[in-house]
Amino acid sequence: MKKTRIAIVTGASSGMGREIVRLLAKREEVDQILLIARREDRLRDVAAEVMCHVKTEILPLDLADPSAVSAVAAVLSKEKKRVTWLVNAAGFGHIGCFDELTLKEQTDMLDVNCRALTAMTYTVLPFMRKGAHVVNLASAAAFLPQPRFAVYAASKSYVLSFSRAIGRELRGRGISVTAVCPGPVETEFFDIAERTGEVKLYKKLMMANCEKVSRGIVRASAKGKAVYVPTLTMKTMRVGAKLPHGLLIRFFG
Repeated sequence: MKKTRIAIVTGASSGMGREIVRLLAKREEVDQILLIARREDRLRDVAAEVMCHVKTEILPLDLADPSAVSAVAAVLSKEKKRVTWLVNAAGFGHIGCFDELTLKEQTDMLDVNCRALTAMTYTVLPFMRKGAHVVNLASAAAFLPQPRFAVYAASKSYVLSFSRAIGRELRGRGISVTAVCPGPVETEFFDIAERTGEVKLYKKLMMANCEKVSRGIVRASAKGKAVYVPTLTMKTMRVGAKLPHGLLIRFFG
């Protein structure tokens, strides 16, 4: 029996996760998409949008819960499935000085941005074969420590480092791993971030279009790029981040 070729997208209810679902739904190597996010009503809306192109299954999960990934393992194990795309798009950040945010706000960021991404990748890899793609949404914040965004930036540095390392490990198996490092993107991300602090003006001025960035992500990942930085401004920031961090933190902090 032919195995169902499945794409898995976390954070699928909004932002870049939702746009990537729309794009993957039209790719010939995808027979079904597993949509994962907290908000079931939003997931149903996304599933309805793409149902004319691909089969879907929704899995309403809070990835801050350590037990959530076991539900994904159960779905993959119950039928013959081969994962062709894993997109770890779930993530969030809170703005504010470290000792001003609550401990739960800090650890939830780590749970979703780092632990869940790691657990999801570990769980899904046994179902991937040559030609499969892992896409991990990091951030341009990964390039430089950021005061008032300390835990978020550190968590995205982890995603970038982790992705580069396992990408090298999986090269021999023909599985690509792409770390995506966008700057500010027009999504709901900053609606959440600004609940605890204000986004700096220069970040608002650099907002990129979500649809355009998402198209670039899928193209770059399909080509097997190790790191994808969407805009010229962020590419410049990546180069500039090689300067002494103490100096840069004083400027951007």
